[in-house]
Order: sequence, then structure tokens, then C-alpha cells
Amino acid sequence: METGGIGICRQRKSDMFGANKIVSRLDEMLTDAINGRFTESNYDETELSRLESKFRQYLTGKETAAEKIKAERAAIKELVTDISHQTKTPIANISLYTQLLAEISPAELMPYVEQIRLQSEKLDFLIQSLTKMSRLERDMIKLHIVPQPVSLLIESAVREIKGQADEKRVSIHSEIQEDVLVSYDIRWTREALGNLLDNAVKYSPKGSTVTVCTYTLEMFLCISVEDEGAGIPEEERAQVFERFYRGKQAAQTDGNGVGLYLARAIVRKERGYMKVSDREGGGSCVRMYLPRFLQRY
Repeated sequence: METGGIGICRQRKSDMFGANKIVSRLDEMLTDAINGRFTESNYDETELSRLESKFRQYLTGKETAAEKIKAERAAIKELVTDISHQTKTPIANISLYTQLLAEISPAELMPYVEQIRLQSEKLDFLIQSLTKMSRLERDMIKLHIVPQPVSLLIESAVREIKGQADEKRVSIHSEIQEDVLVSYDIRWTREALGNLLDNAVKYSPKGSTVTVCTYTLEMFLCISVEDEGAGIPEEERAQVFERFYRGKQAAQTDGNGVGLYLARAIVRKERGYMKVSDREGGGSCVRMYLPRFLQRY
């Protein structure tokens, strides 16, 4: 009995030693894989050797897939760049010839000339929007996120939309509670906020007011854009940030349904988020939340 017991103990010790050896080698393999220097060290018929061989096959397949994704991303980037570049000249020529037609056409043809101008502008805007969407979705755009006052963002965005607002006789009122530091990319975040303001002005009645407010939270700064339009029905709020989505009440107004989609895509890359709700008293309210720059001592 004693001899049998000793044999069992030795067998258990041997099994534990083998298991510990495999665990130790697994830990070493994972560490080497993370650091990109994994190599097989056992070339026999043992269980550990088979494990190393399968691990090498997995890593090789993963590297091949990563290279394929990288190649596809490069091809898409080149295609998007080519489309953006190749369409600039034709659209510019259409705009030029439209101006010439406007100068020489008789009065009865002017409505048709004006439609050519409007449609060429829509086409140009759509191509630019699709290009931006593709670049954002494929991580082809690198944001330069730095701490800076939020007033720079709001003032520049309001300034860019002022001409459109004046033409429609819509007033823009800004209420900045305090000029806190926010982490964001000035160029792309101005584009995002500009899309919110563009929507607000576009869907506001003449003579109304669009209000831009800021609210300071513990971790975020909220930029709220409120209009006095028809508002967004509750059943459509979950869809307004989808690509090309346009609500029933927006059908009578020019647009392509990419403004809010682009805005949210940009804000998400800055670790922020967006919400939409009704405005008290009528209209809609779209809120953009950007991370505050919190100094740590």
C-alpha cells in the first residue's frame, strides 16, 4: 500500500510539473506574442510542441488578416482621394458655365439656369459629405485634440452660419456661461457644430431665434443648439443620427440627411456624445457633449 501510495504521489507531482511547465510556456508565448517576437522552441511530438505550432499558425493568420485590412484601407483611401480630386474640376466647370449662362440667357430661361446652379451646389456638397464620411469611418482623419476655450469653437461656427441666418432673417443668440477649457479639434468640431447650426437655421421659421448655450458638467461641457421649428417627433429621435435619414417633417426642406450623422461621428472620435430632445415651448434641442480638460495637480 505504501509503495502504491508513493507511486501515486510521484505521478501527481509529475503531472503538476508538466502542467506548470505548460502554463509557464503559455505565459512566455503570450508575452512574446504581445512584444512581436514569438518563435517556436519545441520541434518534437510533445503536447507543448503541438501547442506552439497551433499558436504560430494563429499568429500568422492574424498577421495576414491585419495586412489585408491595411491594404484594403490604403486602397479605399486612394479611391476616396481620387474621387474627391477628379470631381472638383467638372463641378467647378459646371459652376463657371452656369454663371456665363446667367449673364447671356433671356429672362424666361433664368429659372432653368438657377436650377442648374442649385443642383450643382447640392452635388458638390453631397460629394464632400460622402468623402468626409468615408474618411471618418475608415480612420483616415487624424484629429488634433488639444485643450482650448470653447468660445473659439462657438464664435467661429456662429460666424460661418451668420450669412445663411441673415438671409432667412433668423437671429442667433449665444449664451456662454463660462469659458472653460475643452479637449477638441477646432477644425472638425467646428464642422460638427456648424452642421447643428445649419439644421437649426434651415428648419426654423423666418423671424425666429436659434439659441446656442453651454452647460458645465463634472466631466463634460454641453453645447446646446435650440431652434423654434417644428421639432423632432419622439419616434424619430433614435434615427436622426443615422446616415441619410430624413424625418417626415424634413421632407419639404432641402437636405441629404448626413449633417447629424457626421456631427456625431466627429464628436465620438473626441470621446464625446450627442443627444436630441424637444425644446420647451416648441422646436428641437440638439446637445453636444465634449470632454472637459481637467487639470490634475
